[in-house]
Amino acid sequence: MGRGRAKAKQTKVARDLKYNGQEMDLERLAKELHGEVDTDNQNDDDPFAEGNYIRRA
Repeated sequence: MGRGRAKAKQTKVARDLKYNGQEMDLERLAKELHGEVDTDNQNDDDPFAEGNYIRRA
């Protein structure tokens, strides 16, 4: 008992993901799957990205 609300919420979320399509960039997906690197989307603001590590004092 007590699982009704949790299951209902999971069902709602799953249904939203299935039927309410998000914007999908198929060209970007194809590039990612083929291993092509998109240099325009490099996130240099991430302090933990490789090469951007700042050592604590």
